[in-house]
Amino acid sequence: MSHNILVRFSSILACLIPMQYTSAEPLTVYGKANVSLQYADEGEGSFSEVSSNASRAGVKGNVDLDNGLTLLYQIEWEVDLANLSGSDNIKAREQYVGLSGDFGTLYIGRKDSVTKTNSAARDLFNNYQGDLKYLWKGENRLSESLTYESMDINGFHFDFNYVTKGSEDGEDGASVGLRYGDSKLKNSKWNASLTIDSDINGYDTQRASVQTKVDSWLFSAMAHRQKKSDQDESDSGWLVSAQYAYTQWKFKSQFQTLEDNNSVSVGADYQLGKSTQVYVWYTMQSLDDTPDKSWLALGIEHKFQN
Repeated sequence: MSHNILVRFSSILACLIPMQYTSAEPLTVYGKANVSLQYADEGEGSFSEVSSNASRAGVKGNVDLDNGLTLLYQIEWEVDLANLSGSDNIKAREQYVGLSGDFGTLYIGRKDSVTKTNSAARDLFNNYQGDLKYLWKGENRLSESLTYESMDINGFHFDFNYVTKGSEDGEDGASVGLRYGDSKLKNSKWNASLTIDSDINGYDTQRASVQTKVDSWLFSAMAHRQKKSDQDESDSGWLVSAQYAYTQWKFKSQFQTLEDNNSVSVGADYQLGKSTQVYVWYTMQSLDDTPDKSWLALGIEHKFQN
């Protein structure tokens, strides 16, 4: 089964790659491999494991159209390089077609929610056990969705997801946000966002975040509230993180809460080249209704793009 999936996946890429040489249409093949050796204690005994941390491959491109419009597309898959096989080895990530112009950008397909997109740069342990998704709701990839991102208005952007019902028994939902600055802090000294989800995967959420860079330091903070869409009781939490860059090193730490639950992570990345790094991190989760859990990892990540 896993062999058939690998053949099918390779065939898709093999068919797409020659397009960049035979067509004027720009096409980029990209991805990353991220694998770690981990020692885990999840409350009922410890064990070692090899983990694939959101390793992925995809294709993306854009085509200039008439009237100042640009067509955008992306087809991305997550690939487990460690332990999952068969039909679980490959699964969909963001996959969409978009249209960009003076009005902003409109996407249709499968897209990360506004809340998830605006939180990614502030989560220093994204895709690891310290990922904020393990305590907070709101980290959603939305199928059957329509997404709008506004043009730049004096540094501000408005973003919106609409999720269709998908069936007669389904519920439509929305994720909206206002952001300032850019996530990589190249054109502004700080960035901030405010997002609201309504009936996204059964939850309503509100999240505010801010990030700034001071010399070699990167500081982030978030406040979060969530509740089930059909209930009134809500839970709240907050997150702070800091990162210090020194030569090829990045030292980082993060603390996150949700009521009486919390997660603390520390780690370091060492850049071996433009596209490759090795890393080590430790995460401990203290949960109100389950035993404490902890993970220690040593891994490597390589990004590629043609």
